[in-house]
Amino acid sequence: MSGSWAIDIDRDDVTQTAITVPDTEVGPGEILVQIDSFAMTANNVTYAVFGKPAGLFGNEQGYWDFFAERNAPGRLPVWGFATVLVSDLEGVAPGDRFYGYYPMASHAVLMPGQIGPGGFTDITPRRTTLPPIYNQYQRIDAIPDYQSEHHDYWPVFRPLFLTGWLIADQFEDEGDYGADQVLIASASSKTAIGLAHALKQRSIRPRTIGLTSRANAAGLAELGLYDEVVAYDDIASLDPARPSALVDMAGNGAVTAAVHGHFGVRLVKSIIVGKSHWDAAADDRALPGPVREGFFAPGRSQKRISDWGSRGFGERIAHAWLGFMEVAPQIATIETRTGSAGALDAYHEVLGGRADPKTGLIITP
Repeated sequence: MSGSWAIDIDRDDVTQTAITVPDTEVGPGEILVQIDSFAMTANNVTYAVFGKPAGLFGNEQGYWDFFAERNAPGRLPVWGFATVLVSDLEGVAPGDRFYGYYPMASHAVLMPGQIGPGGFTDITPRRTTLPPIYNQYQRIDAIPDYQSEHHDYWPVFRPLFLTGWLIADQFEDEGDYGADQVLIASASSKTAIGLAHALKQRSIRPRTIGLTSRANAAGLAELGLYDEVVAYDDIASLDPARPSALVDMAGNGAVTAAVHGHFGVRLVKSIIVGKSHWDAAADDRALPGPVREGFFAPGRSQKRISDWGSRGFGERIAHAWLGFMEVAPQIATIETRTGSAGALDAYHEVLGGRADPKTGLIITP
């Protein structure tokens, strides 16, 4: 298809990329969509780092398996919007628009199943054993909390906000693990901001301390999302006797070691969420305090869907999202890049840690 493109990524070295032409041939039961826009965030770096099987999904699959066969280069998953170009399936017509998970490309071939008024589930064979939340495509016109003025904020913030909200929900569900305060590392990241906002909505809650670089500290404090903002170099100034929990959004080993070393046994919980600091030197020494545990948002989502039902889960997320959207434009402004070159530049910018946390990067193919 003229003008179509995709970004291929080396599975073993995520810094190595190439612009290629995607396969747009539609087979039985498949549709072709044109990707209208997608976001590039630190979340996507986590997808790249865990592209190969890492045990996250409980099987021998990783994030590369969503959009590429095992013998092909990686195709990075991104969140965005797309319009159907080719379809002969009942319930999915050309011109229909969907929000969901797409490859970093101008076009994608999907295989809809469980088609209904709200959308469909991709049933491409290799995807059926991957977490269901990634395979669901929502019809834009049927999303109850979608508002057109929030359009660009959906792919930038929605997945990250949901992760932050789910972490806050887990803390509340577990009595905050007995912590009086929650230290949130990489506090200017969008997932951290989602967590801080969700915790702030509680009438009774632990204090929140945002840990960030000295350069970001003043600006982050002005947002008023955290009870306190502390630069990484000043972690030792915190009261080491106070029962604390750490939520590490980036996997920076030096910061983790500093917090564990300072609080020791008074650190009651240590959770690692992402791996955007993929190239940061990890401290492999035995850390004092609790064993670090990973947080996997799809697993938490499935638990809450089981607890509350799909409708109850969706209603809670919708309410929380609309509340967050009252402040999101103050947190980040949207910057748009275009075409394959714009997508490639944005990817390397985020991968290299050069992206401005106050900017939401949107790519329009």
